Amino acid sequence: MIDAINGLLELLGGCFIWLSCYRLYQDKQVKGVSMLHFTFFCFWGWWNLFYYPSLNQWISFFGGLNVVAANTWWVFLATHYTRLNKKLLE
Repeated sequence: MIDAINGLLELLGGCFIWLSCYRLYQDKQVKGVSMLHFTFFCFWGWWNLFYYPSLNQWISFFGGLNVVAANTWWVFLATHYTRLNKKLLE
């Protein structure tokens, strides 16, 4: 039961992060948010993909896949648009 609740929270959390990815894609710039916290939670998500199976928490693992995919994509987009905008300002 605990694994199911955690897995659902991971799944829902990932959905909210995907909304941030969509907004970043629309805006094509990073403003008002630190890339540091997204990068930290991205690494934490990758750790969870190792950690959850060691606890046999497979629902959390599959929910965590959503979180780590969304965080990784957000960090990629943020890095891409930050570099692109710096080049445009030069």
